[in-house]
Amino acid sequence: MTDTELPPSLTQLTFHGPLSEARAARLVARLTRNNPRTVLDIGCGWGELMLRILAAAPDATGLGLDTDEGDLARGRDNARARRLEDRVTFVRESGVGTTRGPADLVLCLGASHALTEIQPPGHTAAALRELRRLVTPGGRVLLAEGFWHRTPAEAELAGMWPGTSAADFGDLASLVDLAVGAGFRPAWIETATLGEWEDFESGYQCDEEEWLAAHGDHPKAAEVRAQVDRHRSFWLRGYYGLLGYAYLTLVPAS
Repeated sequence: MTDTELPPSLTQLTFHGPLSEARAARLVARLTRNNPRTVLDIGCGWGELMLRILAAAPDATGLGLDTDEGDLARGRDNARARRLEDRVTFVRESGVGTTRGPADLVLCLGASHALTEIQPPGHTAAALRELRRLVTPGGRVLLAEGFWHRTPAEAELAGMWPGTSAADFGDLASLVDLAVGAGFRPAWIETATLGEWEDFESGYQCDEEEWLAAHGDHPKAAEVRAQVDRHRSFWLRGYYGLLGYAYLTLVPAS
């Protein structure tokens, strides 16, 4: 890298979320058990979990929707490298009101905001209603969504990203209740570990941190440093140990 280049972004992350290789393998095995033929990934990013599901379900086709062209291009490149390009399509498109379903397996990993324009705290319930509409009878939904391990105090909220409210999320039990209320049965409930969070947050900024160590006199260094220091503070002084991340495997109820 020359001094005129800015740091790359997110190259140290396999998944865009707190997800370990071991948990990903278990999810793939569980979600392919009933042989899905169609997979829809809402807010897919580069669609890593979807690609692994397609590799494990050779009769399935996949469609990923996202609005970030850089992430979509990464997904297409990964699909070509794994010879999956004939079975998956990445489309730059919002998931709000999408007519792309129904699908046998619908993924929504940290992307409930991609399904609705309703603001927190109502966005999760609205997204679950959309997911119920988008899944075929007998299909599966994998929803990854945030929750509070406990209600944060005002001082803790002040250390998080601007505008964060305790009402943005409920607890885990309330999240599962919303899924049931939307017409699902929760077949599997699991949550990210602290170690998965640490791997994700470290990987999220590793490119920039390594770049700053080598390019401290770069004209953009102060701007990059302020950005990563701010995010690290939100994590370690704000939501560390407070913000949870649930993986809910949901079955539509008849």
